Amino acid sequence: VFIGGGTPSLMRAETAEALLAALRMRLPLHPGAEVTLEANPGTAEAAKFAAFRGAGVTRLSLGVQSFADAKLAALGRIHDGAEARRAIELAQRHFERVNLDLMYALPGQSLAQAEADIATAIAVGVGHVSAYHLTLEPNTPFHHAPPPLPDDELAADMQEMVEDRLAGAGFGHYETSAFARSTDQRCRHNLNYWTFGDYLGIGAGAHGKLSNHETIWREARHRNPRAYLGGAARGDFLSTRQDVARADLPGEFMMNALRLNDGFPPALFTERTGLPLSAIEKSALAARRAGLLETVDGLLRPTRQGRRFLNRLLAGFLP
Repeated sequence: VFIGGGTPSLMRAETAEALLAALRMRLPLHPGAEVTLEANPGTAEAAKFAAFRGAGVTRLSLGVQSFADAKLAALGRIHDGAEARRAIELAQRHFERVNLDLMYALPGQSLAQAEADIATAIAVGVGHVSAYHLTLEPNTPFHHAPPPLPDDELAADMQEMVEDRLAGAGFGHYETSAFARSTDQRCRHNLNYWTFGDYLGIGAGAHGKLSNHETIWREARHRNPRAYLGGAARGDFLSTRQDVARADLPGEFMMNALRLNDGFPPALFTERTGLPLSAIEKSALAARRAGLLETVDGLLRPTRQGRRFLNRLLAGFLP
């Protein structure tokens, strides 16, 4: 169970408890199921974190982004570095599994400043770090008026620094942007995405990917909360439902599975798509010849070059 999409830590712990109780009444959750809650460091309170843990949340994901006050202000975040550190300390009192979301290639950021953020993340002792290159999303102020950002060469240096520093601290780089101190600290929810598993999206704007023996489809719930509540009253939650075309399945699968640095067993492709391996044979051969793909211990995985140029690798599997 992953409770995300904004700042769900703003809800009362009683609400989280009611939500999880309702889920358990309807779904046979594993006794050790991972239940993640996304939290904003600006809303951190010790009593609230303890109550979330008591409600059944087992993993906390903190949207820290940076520990530098100037960078947080540039991103429009409502917390500062001191609040981020305090939130991490409080989270670790109540949760054995804590993730930090960090970004690099921030406006005006130097390599030393990016390294300071990673060093702090290592020092606080969390078990999982997600480190992302800043992306300017459409329909945002940054996209309309881009701030001065590190150039591609500097951003590449930052990426290598992130990987080297976290590896040196004992973190395994198991996915494009994800690092875990041990296998049990890996995010099970995201691993389901990356192995093309099914997931049900609940709530305004939530997306899901589901399958049966005949088809695979993607669906989205009404995005506007008022429309979602109105739809709920009618039993009509969906704004869209679209079957994934057979020709699109290789690209859909590989777009997820090739994010895994260790790769995937080839049989998983057939298991999750219903297609024979011959559907990706030609593209896989071309990627091997380009030095982007390899097989190690029976797993198909991107090479180091393939990880650096992942979009190029993935494009070869698109129709």
